[in-house]
This record gives sequence, structure tokens and C-alpha cells, in this order.
Amino acid sequence: MYHYTAIQWLFFFYFYCFFGWVFESTFVSVKSKKFVNRGFMRGPFLPIYGSGAIMMLVVSMPFQENIFLTYIAGCIGATVLELVTGVAMEALFKVRYWDYSNQKFNYKGHICLSSTIAWGFLTILMTEFLHKGVEKIVFAIPYILVSVITVILTICIIIDFTLSFKAALDLRDVLVGLEKAKEEMERIQKRLDVIIAIADSERESRRQERSLRIDETMESIEEKFGILKDHLLKKPADFVEDVREEIVELRSKYAIEKEHRMQFGRLKDLYQRALLRGNPGMHSKRFGEALEELKKAANEKRKK
Repeated sequence: MYHYTAIQWLFFFYFYCFFGWVFESTFVSVKSKKFVNRGFMRGPFLPIYGSGAIMMLVVSMPFQENIFLTYIAGCIGATVLELVTGVAMEALFKVRYWDYSNQKFNYKGHICLSSTIAWGFLTILMTEFLHKGVEKIVFAIPYILVSVITVILTICIIIDFTLSFKAALDLRDVLVGLEKAKEEMERIQKRLDVIIAIADSERESRRQERSLRIDETMESIEEKFGILKDHLLKKPADFVEDVREEIVELRSKYAIEKEHRMQFGRLKDLYQRALLRGNPGMHSKRFGEALEELKKAANEKRKK
């Protein structure tokens, strides 16, 4: 059994948060051939690794004399943690920070069999080898020093997590705003198609058989406004007063949504840009196009 004080448990949590950040940032940076500050937070800490490590220690405590049961406990405990965390983060932030959809035997992309199997072996590695060495190092440090370091880290991490959490919520609002702007532009585009088709029986309005990207939709709308402008100049009698007023109203709505899109896409917040750069695998089923646009904007901002 582990007999630690609250301060020691917290110190171990921070240590494994840092260890996880070093491991994952190194792996992703090598893979990307550039430095990537991985994770939800801006500091060198990945809470999911700290939570996972502490979970492994806790669930394995009753089975320390039985390596098989330790393995099973690690498989179950880590998988439940991964599932709950993944579902909660997607529900709250509207994006996924990891996805196993391309893996066999996965559940909604949040967990998969291969990951579960790996968690069990990692639990054995943690309890039988890694943590024993870490424990010796921590016990060799004067307790008062461990306490001071833990308090300082707690303050820094709370500030960092608060700012990162707010940035993630703001990023969610940006994604929602971009999606709403796109939906409104699609409605404007469809209404323009109807007006053009009615006004000019010889011109067949093009039907979109696929979902256009937002920039393509905007180009299409601009083109349709141009068509209507030419038609109004050549054959003003084809448009009754109500239709003219509707065209003006649609033009006004389009200008508003275009401005909204520009505002949402600017990404002025440093934490939002860092969140996007630090999670290149982040994706969203509903807001996929908007998310990719923001990733591109964040990377272009970095180059500048």
C-alpha cells in the first residue's frame, strides 16, 4: 500500500504531468519535424498523464501481490478515465483532442481495444518499475522543500489551467459562430438561387449537389449578387418592389455575416492559438471545416 501525504500525492501528480508532457511533446515534435508544445495547457504539464498515473497507482493498490490483477485493474481504470475524459471534453469544447475511430474495436472513437491492452502493460510498468524509482527520489528530497515546490506549482498550474480552460471555451464559441455564419450564408445563397430562377426563366440556377466550403459559398454569393445587379440594370421591370427589398435585405445580411466570419477567424487570443498549435490532431465532426480554418490561421499567425 502507498502511504503518502496529500502533498506527496499532489507532487507525484505534477511530476507525471510533466513527464507526460516531455514524452508526448518530444514524440509529436519529432514526428512533425518542429517543436510542438503538446497539451491543453501552455505550461509543461499534461493533466491526463498525471491523472492516469495516479489512477494506476490507486486501482492497483489492492492487487500489488498479483501482477495479473494489477494488469486487469489498469486496463479497466485507464479505459474508464479515457472514456469519461474524452466524452466530457467533446461535450464541453465541441472538439476531440484524440480519436481512435480509425482503430479496430473502438467505441465512438474515445477508446479502443489496443489502447486498453496498452494501458494494462503501462500500469505494470508504472507500479513495478517507474514509480519505485520516482518514489525514492521524492523521499530523498526534504519534505519541506517538496511542500514549497508543490505549493508554487499548484498556484502556477491553477492560473495556467484557468486561462487554458477559458481559451478552450472561447474557441468553442468561435467554432459555433463560424458555423452559424456559414449556415446563414447558405440560406442567403439558396434564396438568391430562387430569385434568379424566377427573374430569368432562360437562366437555370445552378444547384449545389455537394456541401461547399465557406470560401466557395461566399464566392458563389458574390457571383449571384453580380448576376442580379446586371439583371436589375437591364430589365428592372422583372423585379417587383418586394423582391427588390428582399435583395437589399439579403445583401445587408450577407455583409453582416461576412463581418462576423472575419471577426471570429482572427484568433487574437494567444492561448487559443497555442491550443490549436499544441493539438494538431484536434478535430470536430460538426465543426470540422471551421476548425481546420482556425488551425490554418493560427499557423499563419505564427509564421508572421
